[in-house]
Amino acid sequence: MALSFFYVFEESRADWLSRRGKRYRAKILQPVLLFGDVELKSWLLFFIAARSSVCSQVLLQVEICEIEGNIFRLKIDEATPLRARYKVPDVLTKEPTTQRLFISQKEAGILVLSSVSEDYKLQVTANPFQVELQSKGETVLSMNSNGLLYFEHLQPLPCDRYTKSISYTGLQRGKQEDLGLWQEKFGSFLDVKAHGPSSVGTDFSLHGFDHVYGIPQHTEALLLKNTSDGDAYRLYNLDIFGHKIHDKIGIYGSVPLLLAHKPNRTAGIFWLNSSETLVDISTKAVPLSSGSAAEAAKQRAVPLTDVRWMSESGIIDVFLLMGPTAFDIFKQFAQLTGTQALPPLFSLGYHQCRWNYEDEQDVKAVDAGFDEHDIPYDVIWLDIEHTDGKRYFTWDKKKFQNPRKMQEHLRKKKRKLVVIVDPHIKIDPTYTLYSQAKDKGYFVKDRNGQDFEGICWPGSSCYLDFTNPEVRKWYADQFTFKTYKGSTNILFVWNDMNEPSVFKGAELTMQKDAVHYNNWEHREVHNLYGFYQQMATAEGLIRRSSGKERPFVLTRSFFAGSQKYGAVWTGDNTAEWSYLKISIPMLLTISMAGISFCGADVGGFIGDPEPELLVRWYQAGAYQPFFRGHSNMESKRREPWLFGEKNTQIIREAIRERYVLLPYLYTLFYRAHTAAEPVMRPLWVEFPGKIETFGVENEYMLGNALLVHPVTEQEAKAVSVLLPGSEEIWYDFRKFKRMEDSGTLKIPVTLENIPVFQRGGTVIPLKTRAAKSTEWMIDISYELHVALDTEACAIGELYLDDGHSFQYLHKKQFLYQKFTFQKNILSSRHRYMWSPKVINKCTINTRMVKYIRKALERKHERTQPAKAE
Repeated sequence: MALSFFYVFEESRADWLSRRGKRYRAKILQPVLLFGDVELKSWLLFFIAARSSVCSQVLLQVEICEIEGNIFRLKIDEATPLRARYKVPDVLTKEPTTQRLFISQKEAGILVLSSVSEDYKLQVTANPFQVELQSKGETVLSMNSNGLLYFEHLQPLPCDRYTKSISYTGLQRGKQEDLGLWQEKFGSFLDVKAHGPSSVGTDFSLHGFDHVYGIPQHTEALLLKNTSDGDAYRLYNLDIFGHKIHDKIGIYGSVPLLLAHKPNRTAGIFWLNSSETLVDISTKAVPLSSGSAAEAAKQRAVPLTDVRWMSESGIIDVFLLMGPTAFDIFKQFAQLTGTQALPPLFSLGYHQCRWNYEDEQDVKAVDAGFDEHDIPYDVIWLDIEHTDGKRYFTWDKKKFQNPRKMQEHLRKKKRKLVVIVDPHIKIDPTYTLYSQAKDKGYFVKDRNGQDFEGICWPGSSCYLDFTNPEVRKWYADQFTFKTYKGSTNILFVWNDMNEPSVFKGAELTMQKDAVHYNNWEHREVHNLYGFYQQMATAEGLIRRSSGKERPFVLTRSFFAGSQKYGAVWTGDNTAEWSYLKISIPMLLTISMAGISFCGADVGGFIGDPEPELLVRWYQAGAYQPFFRGHSNMESKRREPWLFGEKNTQIIREAIRERYVLLPYLYTLFYRAHTAAEPVMRPLWVEFPGKIETFGVENEYMLGNALLVHPVTEQEAKAVSVLLPGSEEIWYDFRKFKRMEDSGTLKIPVTLENIPVFQRGGTVIPLKTRAAKSTEWMIDISYELHVALDTEACAIGELYLDDGHSFQYLHKKQFLYQKFTFQKNILSSRHRYMWSPKVINKCTINTRMVKYIRKALERKHERTQPAKAE
């Protein structure tokens, strides 16, 4: 059975939308119902007929279905396009399972469908065409409420409407008024649209919502702003050095996921399109019910947020995530795109990076400096200068004469090495990687069929076409120890410049009319380029260990689903207080979009931070998921011990706090991996009914137990901290002291640390002390911080495995211990499979529980009012 509707749309051309030099032509479609013939399966299928100046009508096929887990999917495509339109592959982990819809109402021009649970109803209206999604009688969101649906169908060339072949000389002969749609100029660059204009878009109305979040990556506030009087939010991955603060231009990554929240519900919109995308947002107040103007004036006004999505190409493929809680949204998005990969434990330690550590002696000296100053760290990084003339997978023969020996030195210290591997390949016939890729036809092509050439770090370069599965497999093979000379199993990878960055290119990126695998233009796949490189890199690191070891790959460019392959960071930030401050909402936004493993360059990549700023950034970074200090080659050296003994001591303590916290942090990543819970999360996620938390972006929750308030103002003597919930109890995490009140408190601060609070009712596992690196801490005992709630109870958990392999997944070799404190008794229960690699940890953990029970009793006797440990 199938459901078919046919609509006729009178086509009119709206104003050109101008956003940063890119113009979109919006076709406003006004539907008129012709006829309906209803047959229903597990999806709703109908067709829209759009009248065109080229032919009498163009059929658009619309599919609506329900997916298990309170998700609805809406797809709009041409029924019979001149050529297939691009549909984003590989982002969804699998084709979603649909559920049967039931017809609950059918009348002229209206069809109402019910979900299996009957909690949701889907109302399709013919005139005007609109789709409305209701939950238990309440309208949650609607599509095309403002009539902004548009779909530029593929057309023959202007000079030959009835010829399917495309000729660029013919394009040049076309009528000038039509040619403007087939080619555009951006400065000195000409963008030729081989298949004509093909933008798509529509609007969604979120009923009762005036707080919206998401759609990273922007250097912007946590709450998305109205764009009615300014630029739309742009999703277009670009290399923007020292990105401007409070700017809606897209930077390195794009995740087209928007969340809306109100006290009793969270909803989400996932717009699956990898071309350049603009998002307009408008929030207003509307009467609660319709009626006359006089009646409306008496009604209580409720918020309504309109969100308009516009993409340059592809189809409309949108998932409506119905929650109803924020954690449900996270699970629904993960159900579609995957969960955060469980990182190897070492990658949660501190990373020391610089553009560039000069040679092997420099690496050894920095490594020794950490030991000399008793500062823990796990990984040292090498930027582009370590290579032979920016040829990736090689080593500078003078500066790094024996990279294997250097890595063995690090291995003995139980530390790791990360090297940079960018996607551009130096044009050099003697460079094996280049010659092989060229012979195999693995580079992106220009519009004339030649290898696309651009300028990047090595000079003239070609760019691997990672959209091609064959290229990804070949690229993954480059990481084998036999092929990547001088590499060992402690070497991991950093993918940079993969937006892709093209110096002297339009907006410093690849031209949109470049051609990829299966003849797709770059405009179709642009935001996927970095996603695919990270995918191939992660696969290469897994394959080199015969599938046994977890990879670590950091990428600058990302898309929905990048969480499956590793970590991201916020890019080229600046050593200024404002960048420390904006990093918090940026990381929270990325975290809500499914990518928990994220961080910002500590100290700022560009410029020289004053000591106070550097100290404050280390203190913030120690309580964020990815913790790396990084700086560029024009900045002064910035190792933690170079700013005087006092500052060295404070930074040392901040990094040690991070290492002591690792059991809790690793457990949070296990939750992110298995349950899609963000490691770092906004306050409103944990306190969804507390309106005062909805816009908070200067503090955050690390898991459900810790509230962190970084100090982001210079020479601060006090900060205003919101401790949410009048029914909550909060404790100073370091002093085990119960806070007298909740709400907004003025907390005195010194340079020594930042405010961190533990939530009553939680148990946090910690190490009793830090060591030189994560591997040095395996045999260090654990302790529990038990913070009691108003009922004198607390719960928590601890996850352990070997920290590096896939044995936790393939052979269930892990320990997952749950702790409960109730009636002054601390108890635990566990689920695990024994193995020689984790049995010692389990034994340590057993002894630890006995020790902590005694310690807790002593603590309770000593400080009865403050029930935290």
